[in-house]
Amino acid sequence: MSNEASITTAQSGQKGLGFFEKYLYIWVILCIFAGIILGKSAPGIAMYLDGLAIYVGEAPVVSIPIAICLFFMMYPIMVKIDFTEVIKAGKSGKPVFLTLIINWAIKPFTMYGICLFFLGTVFYALIGPDAIDHVKMPFGLDLPAGASHGAGTVVIVEGVKMLAVPLWRSYLAGCILLGIAPCTAMVLVWGFLARGNDGLTLVMVAINSLTMLILYGVLGGFLLGVGRLPVPWQALLLSIAIYVALPLVAGFLSRKWIISAKGEKWFKEKFLHVLTPVTIIALLVTLVLLFSFKGEVIVAKPLTILWIAIPLFIQTNLIYWLAYGLAKLLRLKYQDAAPAAMIGASNHFEVAIATATMLFGLSSGAALATVVGVLIEVPVMLMLVKISLKTKHWFI
Repeated sequence: MSNEASITTAQSGQKGLGFFEKYLYIWVILCIFAGIILGKSAPGIAMYLDGLAIYVGEAPVVSIPIAICLFFMMYPIMVKIDFTEVIKAGKSGKPVFLTLIINWAIKPFTMYGICLFFLGTVFYALIGPDAIDHVKMPFGLDLPAGASHGAGTVVIVEGVKMLAVPLWRSYLAGCILLGIAPCTAMVLVWGFLARGNDGLTLVMVAINSLTMLILYGVLGGFLLGVGRLPVPWQALLLSIAIYVALPLVAGFLSRKWIISAKGEKWFKEKFLHVLTPVTIIALLVTLVLLFSFKGEVIVAKPLTILWIAIPLFIQTNLIYWLAYGLAKLLRLKYQDAAPAAMIGASNHFEVAIATATMLFGLSSGAALATVVGVLIEVPVMLMLVKISLKTKHWFI
């Protein structure tokens, strides 16, 4: 299948999604409210579903309900990919180089700077100069009560040694963990909706996944300023395996089997047509689940959510426009420029949440900040998808 054929196939698939895509913002808003209502009216159900997870230590690394939804989000995209195109896309040096520079040389530091400015200066008085967060002691550290460590003080909370740190710094730590985790799963959905090159997106996902295994701990430890951040190897590998590798293998094998059994024409005209709305439906179900899990936090701390969301919103837009603008200067095709910008703008929030929980505790401000990353990602990325589609004519 030629590159032009791939684009045509994607565009024909988009026509089938017209009803969902045209009103996607409305469905997103309805799902947010539905999730919050479910969490408030049936908290037992939400807590039970939230508890269905694969744990690494004390951290819920993979939510089983979310993993199932993500599989059905990813599979229709993966099964459409002609892997001969993936090989060709892997030889495209410019977009791969662009995403590596944006994700690892720029994004972590802009996230740190923007969030430090807003949380430590603009919203400092609103968060509370005296507001304290009790977080887990850093791994391997055993200091007596009253001792200082960085910006924190060792205290005893219910018989357990904790580190009392300024609340805004705890929020900053969660934002940092988001900034050093480029998206390796949902970006396939954003690239698909933006009619990008799915093969190239998959190549960039694979390269960023491998790079994250090396740089996540190094950058995290440097920016957090609490010594070297222990690399959550198990969390990273498990997350990538379940969220990316599983639907990838399923898509590759089923595509090969269906085409050999039914022919390529039947595969394109019948099978793919049935799958067309599945990605969007799975995305909407995921939203209901996420907001049912975290609805209590949103209702209880709406202004806190806002203080964290504002710098995250600015960071997401900054990285998108920076990558998109550089793609224009590099004279990339739109199909390559869109996913290159999307992968930098979005975050691997599953790993960020797991790491925040392992390092600072489930009830910490850092964990809350990573949850806010989840809450704003979908509506903001949908906005950027729409902007991308409106600006296709900027590119060759």
